[in-house]
Amino acid sequence: MIDHALVKRFRQEVGDRLAHQRRLDQASGVPPMTGEDERQFARALISQVLEEHARSEIGSGRTPPSAEEEEALAAGIHAALFGVGRLQPLLDDAQVENIDINGCDRVFVSYADGQELMHDPVAESDEELIELIQILAAYSGLSSRPFDTANPQLDLRLPDGSRLSAVMDVTVRPAVSIRRARLGKVFLSDLVGNGTISTDVARFLTAAVAARKNIMIAGSTNAGKTTLLRALANVIPPVERLITVERALELGLDQYPELHPNVVAFEQRLPNSEGQGEISMAELVRRSLRMNPSRVIVGEVLGDEIVTMLNAMTQGNDGSLSTIHANSSMEVFNRISTYALQASERLPIDATHMLIAGAIDFVVFVEKRNDYHLGGKLRRYVSSIREVNGCDGRVLSSEVFAPGPDGAAVPHAPLSCLEELAAHGYLPGGW
Repeated sequence: MIDHALVKRFRQEVGDRLAHQRRLDQASGVPPMTGEDERQFARALISQVLEEHARSEIGSGRTPPSAEEEEALAAGIHAALFGVGRLQPLLDDAQVENIDINGCDRVFVSYADGQELMHDPVAESDEELIELIQILAAYSGLSSRPFDTANPQLDLRLPDGSRLSAVMDVTVRPAVSIRRARLGKVFLSDLVGNGTISTDVARFLTAAVAARKNIMIAGSTNAGKTTLLRALANVIPPVERLITVERALELGLDQYPELHPNVVAFEQRLPNSEGQGEISMAELVRRSLRMNPSRVIVGEVLGDEIVTMLNAMTQGNDGSLSTIHANSSMEVFNRISTYALQASERLPIDATHMLIAGAIDFVVFVEKRNDYHLGGKLRRYVSSIREVNGCDGRVLSSEVFAPGPDGAAVPHAPLSCLEELAAHGYLPGGW
């Protein structure tokens, strides 16, 4: 096991020395180092720092790192310093939405304006690409994640908040998809500004969060569910204690202590090569209830953790938030029922519907569409909000916001909890 605290400390030391050398070069009129020269100089600094550490350990009567441990530390420091290699310029481009890599030299980049262009290779070979992903997997998240023949699938969060998904050996060439987190610190006002929601929907969601309603955000892949979840979380008062549960850390609410000073982020742990040590999403949701949460936020429901989460919502943890993949706001209930059947509890559909009715207050559906008459620009917008009203053999619900002429959600039906939301400042404009 690599000491991640040491990696972080040494990365800071090497970074400081690197910055000092840049200042010296600038003051002396020496041309700045090229990217490759800087990497070579950083490697020398890493060796220097590790050597100093070894001498310090010996001087204190402790055992210095072995050659293997030093090599692993050096790789971790280098990865922490230089991010994701040739991918870094793409991650630094605020207009890049998604990056799809079908082998090191087949790179496709989607931009915010709807363009999709082929990009230069991101590695010299597929082997180098795999090595880059392996380094990122070792030093991203809370624990090292293997990426090899025995573990050909990988999901992780990059340092900038982007989501990376990679596969190997089940494809002819290694394939990587990166979904950018262009809006990290995001508020509902930002989503009003970019057309994702209307002012009325923003006021409604603000009141629903303040009233501690349990909200499930649904939509297709890359529709903007996580971005909306972050914006809703930023409505929560800073005095509340938040517990987030995710397969791979991506919400990053703990990165903004001015908004959320009291956050604990849980990340699923995968089993080791011997099949031991796994901590599942369901276990983490169960554990979160013992950590004195004001609210539990589950980043994405994809399996049997749904039963534990619904139980949590009905046991006094009001105001919980989560996301789920679905094709419509109505289809969410069937999707949850399917996941519940896969859980160890093996809940029948009617029991699941009763649980849904007692747990979820609102389903918010986010849609994405290419508007070809606008030059193919990709639109993301909330098209439907459904209120759960009860259960009669199946979940009873009403679409309180339905798609308007342009597809965006507009007021459609009365709210049964209108008085409650009005107490938190929401007065509907369309009824």
